Amino acid sequence: MSNTRKLFSFVLGGFLAFVTFIPAAKASEHDQLTKVTFDRAVEIPGKVLPAGTYWFVLVDSDTDRDLVRVFSQDWKTLYATESTVASERMEPAGNTIFEVADRGTTQPNAIVKWFYPGETNGHEFLYSKKVERELAQDKQHTVVAAPEPMTTKQGS
Repeated sequence: MSNTRKLFSFVLGGFLAFVTFIPAAKASEHDQLTKVTFDRAVEIPGKVLPAGTYWFVLVDSDTDRDLVRVFSQDWKTLYATESTVASERMEPAGNTIFEVADRGTTQPNAIVKWFYPGETNGHEFLYSKKVERELAQDKQHTVVAAPEPMTTKQGS
């Protein structure tokens, strides 16, 4: 295997380990409630989320734009309410999908799009025009969030 292929495989493996998706109790297609753990900092418009666990939830909106809220794992902190526009994929995926822009080693990867499991319609985050131009030049990766293994209670 060439050094280029080894490097690509290593980098791709790192991105696949990027997030862990945890199926949420009482999640519905309506609010698309998703619990996700990032193993490194990620950027959403105007904010960097440190490595950790977050809830992404779609908020009802009377506009053409969907609002996505990002909460802390314990729901005590609202990190952001972000406007998004519709984005489409050809095929739905079985798990949550994030499309991220690799911003290099000096900046966290930026979440560009979020797709709920089983959906072809997703949410594209709206960055400033300047940042959008930068992200368009960055290498983009699709990250399929791996489901967290289910555990059983002791004695079950």
